Amino acid sequence: MAKIKITQIKSVIDRSERQKKTIEALGLKRINHSVEVEATASIIGMVRKVNHLVAIETI
Repeated sequence: MAKIKITQIKSVIDRSERQKKTIEALGLKRINHSVEVEATASIIGMVRKVNHLVAIETI
């Protein structure tokens, strides 16, 4: 599997609780925080749900 780098670019303030928990489940803690994860189907699904809050790069 390929690795992807996910960076939070927008705040979760005034977002639904579901989106906040998705960001937390991805391992993101604050704006401009990045994590590198394997591009599994579950990770891709989570990223799609919060794609307006994050930036994605393939590694």
